[in-house]
Amino acid sequence: MTVKQRLPYYFIGFLLGIIIVYFILDKKKVEFDYLPNARVLKSIRRKPQIFSPEVLQIMHSKKVDSSTINQILKDGNVDIWNKHKLDTCMQYNIQGRNNLKNIILTVKRCDSVAFIEKIAIE
Repeated sequence: MTVKQRLPYYFIGFLLGIIIVYFILDKKKVEFDYLPNARVLKSIRRKPQIFSPEVLQIMHSKKVDSSTINQILKDGNVDIWNKHKLDTCMQYNIQGRNNLKNIILTVKRCDSVAFIEKIAIE
């Protein structure tokens, strides 16, 4: 067999392998957090979250609830380029996506906890 004849078989097997791996990993609920945005959000979600009094006041006034904050921390857009290093913590601005674009969270990610310092509603 020549290379021209082997190439279609290779691509068919490659595509079938990708499809099988996709369905197997989809059932296991595996996350691929390779990009910086996803890694920052995942590390914030895994740590205990402490809310500042300002955030708690906004949450009690029913402008934003905890499910909205969790949704932003799940698939928000982290401003990686404007992070600030504070002692042992990093401060990030996280903007919501789609219908939550008007909400920006300021989160300080430390070694053991994540402080949600401020909510800006535009």
